[in-house]
Amino acid sequence: MNTLRLRIFYGLAGAFILLATFTSSASASGAAMHPQEQIDFVKQQLKEKKEPYVSAFNLLMHRADSSFAISHHAVEDFSVPGFYQDKEGHRRLSLGLQVDGMSAYSCALAWKLTGKKKYAEKALYFMKSWADVNKKYSQLDGSLVMSYSGTTLMIAADLLKDYKKWKPADRAQFDKWTRNVFRHAANSIRFRNNNSGDWSRLASILANAYLDDKADLQEDIRLIKKDLFDKIAEDGHMVEEVKRQGNGIWYTYFSLAPLTASLWAVYNETGENLFFMEKNGASIKKALDYLLYYNQHPQEWKYFKDPVTGSINAMYGFWPGNLLEAMSNIYNSAEYRTYIAPYRPIMYARHDYAWTFPTLMPLSLNGYK
Repeated sequence: MNTLRLRIFYGLAGAFILLATFTSSASASGAAMHPQEQIDFVKQQLKEKKEPYVSAFNLLMHRADSSFAISHHAVEDFSVPGFYQDKEGHRRLSLGLQVDGMSAYSCALAWKLTGKKKYAEKALYFMKSWADVNKKYSQLDGSLVMSYSGTTLMIAADLLKDYKKWKPADRAQFDKWTRNVFRHAANSIRFRNNNSGDWSRLASILANAYLDDKADLQEDIRLIKKDLFDKIAEDGHMVEEVKRQGNGIWYTYFSLAPLTASLWAVYNETGENLFFMEKNGASIKKALDYLLYYNQHPQEWKYFKDPVTGSINAMYGFWPGNLLEAMSNIYNSAEYRTYIAPYRPIMYARHDYAWTFPTLMPLSLNGYK
């Protein structure tokens, strides 16, 4: 082999090694929502008995332990009517997936933090039930509710990827359900440019992370970039969400929660940081600031008189507290921390699941010290 060929050979070999190292480093970061570095950090805080982690952990364990008294609610057809057509039916038919998914998620995270097999097995019980029983979704909101409530099952599956006693046949069936039902539901509406699109993209991202489908994950990322600044105005208001009359502040939260969770999952899966995208002064941070300000000053909300605001006593949980707790480290915001401090630890355990355990599982873009 002459000198030129040797240089080419070693150059290509070096490039291959570099690529392999980058790929290995990216995949070694861990689960989409809970990378291993985060898990290790939290375990160390618990070992040292630090607050607010201990109190937040106790909330998690209470929820995980309560799951042992619950039998699954899986149905063959996840059929959910439109919320504004049948509110009672919508809530009733959504609840089974919400209870089961939250049970699976809390148990999977409890296993990850404690190593106790019983929690992994209970999480798998709920996951197997939905994978075995559920064959389709239907009615106006079947796909949307599956997206915003079923994220928990995907996070649980990602957390349990390295659980060695997950039976191969059960894992294969769950993979099949993820592709044919869950991700199909999400992808059927991910083109939307409002909160529905945000939730379905998060659901798709989590499914793709679990399935290791890099091509479809890139499509999710493309869609996020494509319409982000059609959704966020220059002053920070969410263009489609403020149209929701008295619920405009709620829907602003309901759009930003999955959007930011998607960015976190993308960061963990690919290393690409999209949190600081900006165009003509519009940014995600400005949208979060807008949400916080008008949640605290609803009398100034110009889109509707007396809008619904979030608080510790809100129906589904403390919004936008859970979102701002999650984002406080991303944007190093003293304002968010001041708002949240009196209410820690925060667990958002009902209805929609993007930021469920934000106090216990803090975010970091710069490593965990």
